[in-house]
Amino acid sequence: MSIEDDVALLERVPTLRLLGSAALRMLAIGSEQRDVARGDTLFKQGDEADCGYVVQRGALRVQDNSGAEMTAGPGSLIGELALVVAMRRPSTATALEHSTVIRIARSLFQRVLESDPAAALRLRDEFANRSAQIASDILMAGAKLNT
Repeated sequence: MSIEDDVALLERVPTLRLLGSAALRMLAIGSEQRDVARGDTLFKQGDEADCGYVVQRGALRVQDNSGAEMTAGPGSLIGELALVVAMRRPSTATALEHSTVIRIARSLFQRVLESDPAAALRLRDEFANRSAQIASDILMAGAKLNT
């Protein structure tokens, strides 16, 4: 795929779209493409996480030890938090079919944010809004359980 194709794919990812075209272009240029064969593991729960992945083609199952799982297809961002903070993988990602992902290193992502403070602020605001929504959802669920 061309850089323009990669930028178009990154624009489909809601979190990344907030960064704007110039930042997405830098991510597309600096990222790397990886192929994952059907049945192969992209990463395992507990692995050190230093990047996020955007599914370009195919599908991956993302599953944690509790059995919770989701299927990530084209345009899905896996490991979003690893783009901004050092952590361990909370789940395992396995290819359901031959898949291609774009690997975005945390170091690259942070350089892009440092070079575009307005994009960093948009991303911070998005994370703050999500955190507030999660807190509200937890309070509402707790209130329902207590009635």
